[in-house]
Amino acid sequence: MRKALIVGIDHYEHIRNLGGCVNDAHEVKAMLDRHADRSVNFGTKIVVGTGPKDVVTRGELKDAVRELFADDTDVSLFYFAGHGYIESTGGYLCAGDCKTGDDGLPLSDIMSLANDSPARNKIVILDSCHSGALGDSHTNKQISEIAEGMTILAASTKGQYAAEKNGGGLFTGLLVDALGGAAANLVGEVTPGSVYAHVDQSLGSWSQRPVFKTNVKTFVSLRKVQPPLPLADLRRIAEFFPQPGHEFQLDPGYEPEHPGADPLKTPIFTILQKYNRVNLAVPVGAPHPYHAAIESKTMKLTALGEHYRRLVDSGLL
Repeated sequence: MRKALIVGIDHYEHIRNLGGCVNDAHEVKAMLDRHADRSVNFGTKIVVGTGPKDVVTRGELKDAVRELFADDTDVSLFYFAGHGYIESTGGYLCAGDCKTGDDGLPLSDIMSLANDSPARNKIVILDSCHSGALGDSHTNKQISEIAEGMTILAASTKGQYAAEKNGGGLFTGLLVDALGGAAANLVGEVTPGSVYAHVDQSLGSWSQRPVFKTNVKTFVSLRKVQPPLPLADLRRIAEFFPQPGHEFQLDPGYEPEHPGADPLKTPIFTILQKYNRVNLAVPVGAPHPYHAAIESKTMKLTALGEHYRRLVDSGLL
């Protein structure tokens, strides 16, 4: 069982309204509802504050977070887009009825509910100012206290504001791109670690810096997308490269356009070309697999290719 609570607040009764958080919440929901093949992913609940008639109160927000983390799920995920606030006593998520910021939902309450949850994996994703303070120790702000199974993705450090771009959160835009496949591995899985890597690489040194905190033994998959090459083809990597450092010998018979093309070899060459396109294998002494085949040269695995060869060889893929 996988549950996700998605909150986006644009309307605030007493502080400045925001403009893109509700749209961000709906975009995240659309990504988490289903995998790319349209099979069911998370069971999602969305809470949005769009105007005076649907104010998200502090009590409503806390009750929803408490309900999310109350169950013994495989994954419980909380996403929030809205105002954040920080002071010397800690950080807060601002509900729609906040007046001063410190009357919002304390980040420490979220951590208590998540850390105490029976869910096997707890994921909190915050697109709000100062969100990197989540998980900080009460006694030592340089230390994070995170229970096993907990993962935090925050849009900015505790001292930074979360930027907006094109009417939405900069961080959430990158998050949606990542969930859409930009952060997928070669088997089509998007994990919290790969999402962070995508966001981190997409933001410059002078931009807001995302924060990633985790205490897990293995990453869970947030979403599955179409892998860049069929799994059956990927699993043949250990067949073509049976040992570390092995070089696969080519000849003109592997090239389909060559007069001496061998129908038994050309399907293998098609797979090797796929490996080349996703940086699993490269030609040795030639600029392209085509030239390697015509000149009877070899192909070898990259470091990434060796990683996947070991996974296949060990029966882990």
